[in-house]
Amino acid sequence: MARRTSRSTAAAAAKAESGNAHLPSRDDILRFISENPDQSGKREIAKAFGIKGGDRVWLKDKLRELQDEGLVKTRRKKNLRPGTLPRVVVLDIFSRDAEGGLIARPAEQDEEDDGPVPLVTIRAQKGARTTAAGVGDRVLARVSPTEEETGPAYTGRVMKVFEKRRRAVLGVFRELDDGSLRIEPVERRQPELIVDPEARNEAQHGDLVEALPVSQGRYGLPKAKVIEVVGSITTEKAVSLIAIHAHEIPHIFPDAALEEAAAAKPATLKGREDWRKLPLITIDPPDAKDHDDAVYAEPDDDEKNRGGVVVTVAIADVAQYVRAGSALDREALRRGNSVYFPDRVVPMLPERISNDLCSLREGEARPALAVRMRFSSDGRKIGHSFHRVMMRSAGSLSYDQAQAAVDGKPDDKSGPLLDTVLRPLWDAYGVLKRGRNAREPLELDLPERKILLKPDGTVDRVIVPPRLDAHKLIEEFMIQANVAAAETLEAARQPLVYRVHDEPSLAKQESLREFLASIGMSLARGPALRPAQFNNILARVDGSDQEQLVNEVVLRSQSQAVYSTENIGHFGLNLRRYAHFTSPIRRYADLIVHRALIAARNLGGDGLSAEEEARLEEVSALISATERRAMAAERDTVDRLVAEHLASRTGEEFSARISGITKAGIFVLLPEYGADGFIPVSTLGNDYYIYDEPHHALVGQRSGKGFQLGDGVDVRLVEVAPLAGAMRFEMMSDPVHPSGSSKSLHKTKRDKARRQRPAKGRRK
Repeated sequence: MARRTSRSTAAAAAKAESGNAHLPSRDDILRFISENPDQSGKREIAKAFGIKGGDRVWLKDKLRELQDEGLVKTRRKKNLRPGTLPRVVVLDIFSRDAEGGLIARPAEQDEEDDGPVPLVTIRAQKGARTTAAGVGDRVLARVSPTEEETGPAYTGRVMKVFEKRRRAVLGVFRELDDGSLRIEPVERRQPELIVDPEARNEAQHGDLVEALPVSQGRYGLPKAKVIEVVGSITTEKAVSLIAIHAHEIPHIFPDAALEEAAAAKPATLKGREDWRKLPLITIDPPDAKDHDDAVYAEPDDDEKNRGGVVVTVAIADVAQYVRAGSALDREALRRGNSVYFPDRVVPMLPERISNDLCSLREGEARPALAVRMRFSSDGRKIGHSFHRVMMRSAGSLSYDQAQAAVDGKPDDKSGPLLDTVLRPLWDAYGVLKRGRNAREPLELDLPERKILLKPDGTVDRVIVPPRLDAHKLIEEFMIQANVAAAETLEAARQPLVYRVHDEPSLAKQESLREFLASIGMSLARGPALRPAQFNNILARVDGSDQEQLVNEVVLRSQSQAVYSTENIGHFGLNLRRYAHFTSPIRRYADLIVHRALIAARNLGGDGLSAEEEARLEEVSALISATERRAMAAERDTVDRLVAEHLASRTGEEFSARISGITKAGIFVLLPEYGADGFIPVSTLGNDYYIYDEPHHALVGQRSGKGFQLGDGVDVRLVEVAPLAGAMRFEMMSDPVHPSGSSKSLHKTKRDKARRQRPAKGRRK
């Protein structure tokens, strides 16, 4: 096969060199990619230039050459010129031009972009019905390449302003012993603010406040006035309150949304199948208040599918209560998703909807959108159907309860369900697991930590909950339901929001290859990269000293999953099509998919409308941004809680693991607490440390010893800033020879010396 490929490539190259008109030049290909960013996949390029048969191999090789030269990058199976932007993008406005136009940059510029960050000019349009945007705002915009040769490469039109600029500073109000009033900002780099007595706005010592800077003299601290008292920093849930305000997460429902929720009436059986006798059960964490998924399984009685199973997944029918364009719907879209903190949840929907009418409570009739799936004995899904039903949960169990029952320790609640419901569920999971193993999704071993709090809201301890088969069962059932949703909508040609996960960029692949080579491992080249290749690498280091390090580096090589109207598949799960369907109580993306299914299967009059379909691109960008916002807020809250917990323990030593390496220093993770701290490179010792990027290490120039990502080290806590969630440590462990770094270090020295020597024929 390799020989035939080589011959066809050579033949195509020979035809190109001999002037064969139907094969484009590299300039033709680059021009087409630049002019058609949304139609620049390999198939589209081949179709545009009439490339067929063996010439397709020539095209693949030509595109690979352009990628290696940095002239083309691949994203979501499209070939793009570096520095290009999609049609709809989230932008941060940071300045104005000489004519008063707004200048913006992409809010989430991908790390793999080798070219300069493209800028966008946003000019006001007469008669445009959009909220006025200003410097500091985050906006959703539709962009197109500018025709001008100078200035920003793109011109944009604001579609939505979803984060207005906040000049206000969030901080803690302090009344000092000398009577002076100060505000200690939660952002570490922000200076303290002075408050005049008449500008305190009834703020008391220890209050979390929003303040507006009012003046800045040449000397001394700036002044500010308190514009809002958020709450006391000494109360429960104060730490998550900081994150809510710092990240501007909507947490107070508008009256109109609450009124709609209060007026909602329970659903009736009209237009629904009656599934109330089917013993569906919910399996959730013990502290769950909303139950949005229920499951049931049984052997398939079809003789043609011996050993197969039928799995049913029922999901809360949120579309029944949250209608498009309503106040509830507008607020749910603004929030995008629920946000989970250790001490509270900021829900996407009011409790009347999320914890009552939509929650699949035990013994109570609830509306649901259900999918019934048939699997063969080897775990392949061979059919499915969607139904709009009325169900009644036969039991509400925790993961631990369900697992204990199957393991031979049932209790009064799980015992009656063991033979009729639980064992068939586990049998079905055994079948689905065969299909999962054959599919080979990415299997990273990175345990999740959970912070347990005391009644006063402070940290009690941090645990790593066990990973049970009960967790894996529900996860796999939900994945298959999500696949079924995407397949049904695609077959019906119904627009939808996909959950997509791109394969690692070429730059990240190459960086990973360099790292693996340093520890005697390899990652094959080629366009057909699969999760199984990463799994093979992870399996080889399983149980070794390098296990944690390799898991971390492989994780860092992965792209970020997002929502999109364009399907590029889900690399991590190794699925061709995937959509979020199973959590509409806490994710707006799932609600969109529910409405799409209702429309596609004619299950009611509350399906996705033409107006909603036209906005799906905008919605995808918005909810991807709210998801990132939630993740950042959750992470910041954990950091602040742990920093506050350890504030009284400066000078103590801790066992840590290196979680990040930069030129400036080392980030260390305290496994016991799940939070990070920093060690400045200037404090590492007498050696001069060089950043060895390919091997994620800092290496001493003289000794060749240093510190590498994943290393276990001992550290001493030096300084804590609880409000900022920041901790500074001192390294107590001695440096060692990092894996493979000496060779890279010598190369770094040679390259540096070569850059400092003048090239031949060039003036000094």
